Amino acid sequence: MDFGHFSLMGYRKEGFPTDRIYREHIEQVRRADELGFEIAWFAEHHFSNYCTCPSPLMMAAACASVTRNIRLGTAVIVSPLYEPARVLAEIGMVDAISGGRLVLGVGSGYQPYEFERFGVDLADAGPMMDEFLELVHLAFTRTVFAYEGAHYSMPETHISARPVNGVPEIWIAGDNSFGHRLCARRGFVPMFTGRWKGADYIAEMRGRLAEAWTLEGKDPDAMPAGIQRFLCVTDSRAEALEYVDHCRHQMRLASALRRRAEVMNGGMMNEIPFPDEPSLEDMADTLPVGDSETVAERLAAEIRAGRPSHMMFHVQVGGSSQAQALNTLERFAGEIRPMLERELGPLDAIGRPQSQAAD
Repeated sequence: MDFGHFSLMGYRKEGFPTDRIYREHIEQVRRADELGFEIAWFAEHHFSNYCTCPSPLMMAAACASVTRNIRLGTAVIVSPLYEPARVLAEIGMVDAISGGRLVLGVGSGYQPYEFERFGVDLADAGPMMDEFLELVHLAFTRTVFAYEGAHYSMPETHISARPVNGVPEIWIAGDNSFGHRLCARRGFVPMFTGRWKGADYIAEMRGRLAEAWTLEGKDPDAMPAGIQRFLCVTDSRAEALEYVDHCRHQMRLASALRRRAEVMNGGMMNEIPFPDEPSLEDMADTLPVGDSETVAERLAAEIRAGRPSHMMFHVQVGGSSQAQALNTLERFAGEIRPMLERELGPLDAIGRPQSQAAD
């Protein structure tokens, strides 16, 4: 398995400058590249302080020029909100200018607030994503293609901006059987968030994914999986609780947007508790937050539970600081990763088929 960096790029204080948000996250990605992280992921959301990144492809393009090795992932392109002809060309262009480093994360979306403002029916999102993925395959495996579907139609077309190595690697986000079975059927990588929960929840999600693989006649032991986690290395309980408070802020906004319970105050969302919300203390005792030894212990338990092929870390969230984010990246690479390797053995054996991992 390997590790990545995740950027949501939200803010908690009204008036926080978005140019500073972008600069800071580009700097985080540049440092993650130097420290050997495998993938930098960029979110997409619209119309609130929950996320200021409307285009993960634009962030990937910006980071391509300041990095050398790290792959650049969209987490995710909300495909029903796009006109396919344009975004297909942009996918090809970003992959080309990054030297073939694009990882194409795609999702159907889940926020009614966004879909209403794009004039798209959320009920159509799953089938629209499925058709979009067919278009990606056609666009980058054929010189010329045409398409006629229930939601998209294209006459004979050539996408002139070409990826370096054909169709980029495709990952699918979501917590639903439709997406899970689509991944199993078409060889995509599923990814999900561990939310505020721990190893038990991750094991449950692994089981749900394995069920989809089995239903599609595939070997669940060969199943890849990406898991998104909050992560922060702290030097005190007070510092840990402060970071977790920012995590709770983000989860409150996400829950409200998912439940159609958002309340806007200008450009800011009101922060309201989500159903069955745990205490800050319980979150701090569950999330991979704390000193390096505590974080390594919790991550080791989660890796055993989920056997992921990739974990992506959200090191700056809400109003947490840039200095804290950079410190966490440094200490993960220098302290926590070696602890995980001592505890779990070679990381490249985790998340692989059991027959290969035993070789």
